[in-house]
Amino acid sequence: MSKKEIDEKKVKETVDEVTEAAAAVTKAPDKFRKLKYGTMFYVIIALVIAVVVILNIMVNVFAKRSPMKIDITPDNRYELTDESINAVKALDKDVDIVVTNTRDYFESLGNYWESYYTSNFGVPAEVPYEMIPELLDKYSVYAQQGKGSINVKYVDLDKDPDAIAKYKKNYNGDIQRGSIVVASGDRVRVLNETDVMNMLAADQTAMRSQQLKFLFTGESTLTSAITSVTDAHPVKVAFVKTMNGLAVYDEQTYANIVQSFESELFAKNGYDTTDIDIAKDEISPEDYDMVVLLAPSVDFTEDIIKKFSDFLYNDGKYDRNMVYAPDVSKTDLPNISEFLADWSIKVENNIILDDTNAVQTSSQIILSVSDSEAVGTLPNDRLPIISQYTRELTPISKNNEAIVKEVLKSSAESYTADITKDKSEYGEKGERDAAILSQKQHSEEFAVYTSSLLVLGSPTMANPTFLQQTSSVNNANVLVNMMNTMTGKESSIAVPDKNLQTSFIAPTSKQLKRIYVVVVWIIPFIIAAVGVAVLLRRRNK
Repeated sequence: MSKKEIDEKKVKETVDEVTEAAAAVTKAPDKFRKLKYGTMFYVIIALVIAVVVILNIMVNVFAKRSPMKIDITPDNRYELTDESINAVKALDKDVDIVVTNTRDYFESLGNYWESYYTSNFGVPAEVPYEMIPELLDKYSVYAQQGKGSINVKYVDLDKDPDAIAKYKKNYNGDIQRGSIVVASGDRVRVLNETDVMNMLAADQTAMRSQQLKFLFTGESTLTSAITSVTDAHPVKVAFVKTMNGLAVYDEQTYANIVQSFESELFAKNGYDTTDIDIAKDEISPEDYDMVVLLAPSVDFTEDIIKKFSDFLYNDGKYDRNMVYAPDVSKTDLPNISEFLADWSIKVENNIILDDTNAVQTSSQIILSVSDSEAVGTLPNDRLPIISQYTRELTPISKNNEAIVKEVLKSSAESYTADITKDKSEYGEKGERDAAILSQKQHSEEFAVYTSSLLVLGSPTMANPTFLQQTSSVNNANVLVNMMNTMTGKESSIAVPDKNLQTSFIAPTSKQLKRIYVVVVWIIPFIIAAVGVAVLLRRRNK
C-alpha cells in the first residue's frame, strides 16, 4: 500500500470517528432529556403524595380542636349554640356518649317521617334527624378545647350487645336500640328512642296556622344530659305523684303539666328526680334536697302534712326546699291551707285575669319579676312570663320566723274572679302575687341554713309549650333560676330550641352529601388524572 493510500485511509478513519462523536453528542441531549423528565415525574409524584399526607395529618389534628364543616343553613341547624359550646368547654370530666344504633339510623328515621308528612299532609317536608349525629360530632370537637372530653360511639346491639353492659350497672331501666346513653363515671343518663324522636317535632303553633314547620329540642336535651352527669353536687328531688297508688292530681287536666314540670324543668336541667307515693314513701332529708307537690285534688291527712313539715325542718338544720302549686278549682283543702299558713302564705279562692297584659285570653296573663334576687339574672328580661288560670296568692302575718318574698306579680291592670261563685264576681284592678317564696332560717356560728317553700299560683307556668319556647318566652329561665337559687345549685344552662326554617338557597342534607362527593373525590380525581396524563405525555416525547 502506497503512502498516499495510507494517508487517505487515516483521514477516512478520522472522519468516521468525528462523525460518530458528533452523532453521540447529538443523541446525548435526548437521553438527558428523557432522564430529566423521568426524574421530574417521580419527584413530582413523591412531592404530591407527601403534601397530601401532611395536609391530611394537619386537617385531622385541627379537626379534633375546631369544627371543619361550615353550616350555611339559614337556622344554623348543624352548629351548637354559644350556651352549649361554653358548657362543653367548661367540662373537667370525661363523658361517653353511646348511640345504640348505627349513624345511618338517623337518616332513615328522617326519611320515614318525611314520607309520613308527605302522605298525610300532602306537602314535601324535610325532617333532618341527621342533625343529631352532626351535633354529637360538634360536642366532641368543642370538648377538646377544655379539660374534659366527649367520646361519641355508635354500636349495633345485635352485633355487640356487651357494649352497654358497664352502663347498665348504674342504670335501673332498660337500654334499648335507638337510645342515646350519656355517662360520666358512675352517673348515667339514658335518652330512650321516644326521647330521641321527640328531639324533632312539628311546631304545633305553626300547624294551627296551616304551616308545616319543625322545632328541634335535641340540643337542649343533649347539653342537659351532659351537664347533669358531670355535676359534682346533683340536687335530688322527690316528686309527689301518688297517694296509696292513686294520682294526687286530676290526671286529665294536669298529667301533661306535671310531666313537663319534672322532665322539661327539673330532669332536663340536671336535677335527679324520683316519683314517690306520699302515703307509702318517706321523704327523708338524707335522701332528697327538694320535694315537689303540684295541683293536689284532695286534702292530705295530718300525718302526711307532718312529713312535709319534718322534711323542711330537717331536725332544726333546715337546708331543704319545697315547691307547691294549687289546682285552679280546688278550694276545700284545710290541712294543706294550714300548712301553707304556717309559712305565711294563703292561696285565695279566685283567679287572676288581665284584659291588657295577656296572651290570646284574659286568663293567660303576663307576669313580671318583683324580686330580682330570688329570680337571678335572666338572659333577656324583656321576654314575657306567661301563666294560665293563676290563683291569687297573699302573704299573711303570722307569729313565725318566716321571711316572705313576693317574686312574681301580675300587672296593675289585672283583676280577680271568684271561683266559688256561680255568678262571676270581679275584684278591683291592681297588682296580684302569682309566686311567693317563704323562707325559714337557722344560724350556726357564722353559717346560715335556709329552708324554702316556693308557691306558684299555677302549675301551668311549666306548660311544655312555654318551656320549649325559650327564645320568645321567659318561663323556663325564670323557673330554673328560682329553683337554682333555692337549692344553691350551680346555674343551669337554658339552651334555646331551634325553629327550623325552609330555604330554597341552602342545600338539604342529601344535596350536601352529593356536593361533598363531587368536591372531595370527583374533582380531585379528575385533576390528578389530567396531571398524570400530561406528565406521561411529556415523558414519552
